[in-house]
Amino acid sequence: MCAAEERLDDPITDFSRRRVSVDGVVKTVYVAGSGPAVVLMPEMPGISPDVLRFARWVRDAGFTVHVPSLFGADGAVPTAEAGVEVVRRACVSAEFRAFAGGGTSPVTAWLRGLARLAHTACGGPGVGAVGLCFTGNFALAMALEPAVVAPVVNHPSLPLDDPGGLELGDEDARAVRERVERDGLKVLAYRFDNDRWCTGARFAAYRALLGDAFDGRVLPGGCARTDPPPFFREAVGTPHSVVTAHLVDEAGHPTLRARDEILAFLTERLHGR
Repeated sequence: MCAAEERLDDPITDFSRRRVSVDGVVKTVYVAGSGPAVVLMPEMPGISPDVLRFARWVRDAGFTVHVPSLFGADGAVPTAEAGVEVVRRACVSAEFRAFAGGGTSPVTAWLRGLARLAHTACGGPGVGAVGLCFTGNFALAMALEPAVVAPVVNHPSLPLDDPGGLELGDEDARAVRERVERDGLKVLAYRFDNDRWCTGARFAAYRALLGDAFDGRVLPGGCARTDPPPFFREAVGTPHSVVTAHLVDEAGHPTLRARDEILAFLTERLHGR
């Protein structure tokens, strides 16, 4: 796919658009595929064409992918000006805890409800939860829901003002650790080595909480895509989005191997092979 094609908005016509209610709160969720459910949360500034590309890879690997709309314009190419405005709105929204000391983002309770509904509808041993960037750590908070058995934490950026923070309240952190100990939960995670939004200090904090259950994998920033969409080039300004905006779709490339490892993790946990 050429760069010009990648810059087009995605009409999302191959997904069904559903309005999902959890505890009286209704959000749009894009659903496609068949098989066990995977909840793929968007990165800032929304459900971009790159996020949808990854969603289709999940779908084609044998899963029913659910992509909830949490912020931004669905299907739009991430421009710098519009993207920064989405970040500003999210940082003051009651649904998110973007800064240190805020605890777990309230929206994760809604996402756990989505996981329960998806598990009921799709069956299988459980649900996968894949977070990206602003929602990266949400995959871990979703593990408070017993149906979530395959959490993937990609380049988690929250809290924005604490490189070693986890965006988890103390009680939730204890509950996640207890689930790891009780159920043998494993957590897969990715970041670039020179990412200033997701640093080594953050991965060290995950390992301190989860021990060997945390499988944090670090890719060299020099391998990141050099021509990402404008928001990532101008506002993010660093290698960041391993399997979306900074992925290089070439055989054998480290970012494409990361994609394959995530799909293999989901397959092992949700298909048992």
